[in-house]
Amino acid sequence: MGISVNQDKCTGCGLCEKACPFGAITIVNKKAVIDLDKCTLCSSCVEACRKFEAIQIIRETTRTPDMEKYKGVWVFGEQKHGKVQPVVYELLGKARELADKLQVEVGCVLIGANVKEEAQTVIHRGADVVYVADNPKLENFLDEPYARILTNLIRKHRPEILLVPATTIGRSVVSRVAVQLRVGLTADCTQLDIEPQQKFLLQTRPAFGGNIMATVLSQYHRPQLATVRHKVLPESPIDTSRTGQIIENDYDKSFFISRTKVLKVAEELVSAVNISEANVIVAGGRGLGSGENFAILKELADALGGTVGATRVAVDNGWIPYAHQIGQTGKTVCPNVYFACGISGQIQHLVGMQSSKIIIAINKDSSAPIFEVANYGIVGDLFEIVPLLTKKFKESLQRS
Repeated sequence: MGISVNQDKCTGCGLCEKACPFGAITIVNKKAVIDLDKCTLCSSCVEACRKFEAIQIIRETTRTPDMEKYKGVWVFGEQKHGKVQPVVYELLGKARELADKLQVEVGCVLIGANVKEEAQTVIHRGADVVYVADNPKLENFLDEPYARILTNLIRKHRPEILLVPATTIGRSVVSRVAVQLRVGLTADCTQLDIEPQQKFLLQTRPAFGGNIMATVLSQYHRPQLATVRHKVLPESPIDTSRTGQIIENDYDKSFFISRTKVLKVAEELVSAVNISEANVIVAGGRGLGSGENFAILKELADALGGTVGATRVAVDNGWIPYAHQIGQTGKTVCPNVYFACGISGQIQHLVGMQSSKIIIAINKDSSAPIFEVANYGIVGDLFEIVPLLTKKFKESLQRS
């Protein structure tokens, strides 16, 4: 891969120099000269030089051999202490949907110690085939053994799609798998679908700081790898009548080699704020004006048995701790009811809460973007409206 300037076609017009956002092009003796240390192959200069066609980017396109032989949609079944994590059930629901469109099977990979017992659970959640690697040496998560085993299974069974939770473990494993397989990886997807013509996986994620939503295609490589955030998708339903195949896999000691080792496992101190699991969230943004005003939201949240959330602006201003932050750089939530109080509705925040079942927006600005995603909108002063809502909810709950 590289970039070149056709000296015969170059007129030294300077259009490419002006178009380059990285200052990688200069005009020397009426010819464009490209500094390869600065060039990122963004193609801005190629577009600017379209009239003369003097600049060309050469991309080496490789393809996964026998791409048509890759079939099936897999989910990496992340587990903790032998128990599959809830985010896996969300991915199984989406995997089932994608697999039905492709008319293929859903596979789930379980790696760990004492995980075989969970195989039937993921079958009830939508898996057709469960690939199990159960070994005491896999009790504690280590990047290299887990990635080595997952890569081995992919090479052996050739799935066309692999969905992985966008968790600390999932991100660590799948990045190594992508490198070993020499394929791409789309991180933090919020939407997944199948392109109807050529059956590519449409992987949609926030880009450029969340200012746009980009849809990524992997046209030349298999499997197509994507990580998905927790609470972006609904969990798959439980169907105890479903049956499936369980394939156990044994590995020799070479698969368990790791350059790191676990010295001690310290249980995480669970925060009093578990915002990802809350059924009711009352969230505040810039419109709150100060940290003291979050007490108004807390009163409403307490009345409804919920918790308080916040935008990045509120956290950055020191009004509320990071544990409450919702959005692209915070938590992704999917409560039954989400109150957005004084929140304008920038895309960075929306990607973290737009899956909420009911969204109630309160804002003085009737043109605020939050109203476009809200089920119910109240245009007015939150400092008047929220206390009134709290009072009415308390009265109603006392009567019931």
